[in-house]
Amino acid sequence: MSDRRDSADRNSRAGRSSATSTTSRAGGHGRTGGAPDGRRADGHDADGYDTDGYDVVVVGGGAAGLNAALVLARARRRVAVLDAGQPRNAPAAHLHGFLSRDGMSPAALLAVGRDELAGYGVDLLDARADHLAPVDASGVTDATGAPAPQGLGFLVHLAGGPVLRARRVIVATGLRDGLPELPGLAERWGRDVLHCPYCHGYEVADRPLGVLGTHPGSVQQALLVKQWSDDVVFFPHARPLDDGDRDRLAARGVRVAEGTVRRLVADGDRLRGVELAGGEVVPREAVFVFPQPVPRDALLSGLGCARDEQGWVVTDRTGRTGVPGVWAVGNVADPRALVVTAAGQGAAAGFAVNHHLVDEEVEQALAAAPL
Repeated sequence: MSDRRDSADRNSRAGRSSATSTTSRAGGHGRTGGAPDGRRADGHDADGYDTDGYDVVVVGGGAAGLNAALVLARARRRVAVLDAGQPRNAPAAHLHGFLSRDGMSPAALLAVGRDELAGYGVDLLDARADHLAPVDASGVTDATGAPAPQGLGFLVHLAGGPVLRARRVIVATGLRDGLPELPGLAERWGRDVLHCPYCHGYEVADRPLGVLGTHPGSVQQALLVKQWSDDVVFFPHARPLDDGDRDRLAARGVRVAEGTVRRLVADGDRLRGVELAGGEVVPREAVFVFPQPVPRDALLSGLGCARDEQGWVVTDRTGRTGVPGVWAVGNVADPRALVVTAAGQGAAAGFAVNHHLVDEEVEQALAAAPL
């Protein structure tokens, strides 16, 4: 027999009311009405924000952020998820490599996840965080002067003015793919212009494929793509090949089409080929390109998080950054993370954050105990 309870039971066991979201609103155990100061009886204001603050605010509503929130909600923490609605994989029709979710649309995965979190009382807010500000050493917030919880804490400033309070913050804001500026490329991105062969290679297997040489890793990408088709053409474009690269491509059976790429040619809603500067069109049904990953990490930069030699925020295995109380998970810290990987990273961060909060609560209880 399953030990899963309905949402009302989960919320009552958590000792708090159902979630309030800007997209869906759930009732609060039969309590109605509001307080004279404008707060609702469930402790939220009219915009759905918990006026008493949160244990954790998760910034980012993708797989990493939602899974972190799920773990924390099941640990009976007060959690809010801020979702700016900018998922990296939005152009893709399906996601793959996620056991039990293979072939599901990215939007459907997020919708299911949000429904699950709402049942645990998580506040799901369609909002964007502008910046994060730590609570200062005096124990009051450094912007409003309002009393803050003891220990670590943050102000989460939302676009448009509202400010949330959180004891810990998990940043899961992802990245954007910087695409080469080639006519016809952006329009086909996520459809038949692809990046990850592990995500989309099976669906274009045995077709005429191309790989554009727009990145230092493009040759390796071409060698990899050959696993899915015997007909692969590499387009060096503006990146000259050395003899070693040519030997490796030839050994793998990848042909080279010399010349600069002018544009990608589509016929209706399907890619037809790659047009070179001389006017020749090399027929291809799908093309792989290595984008430049650009992390959406302005919040982490504002806090002064340390970075590695490639410019990515440094974290430990749980996603903890060098700034106390701040975790970063998913593509904002790991450009190689697939959806399933990001979800796992979110879960690991959720475990770690709850342990961190427990340790703090024990220290506070010891400090408050009579001598």
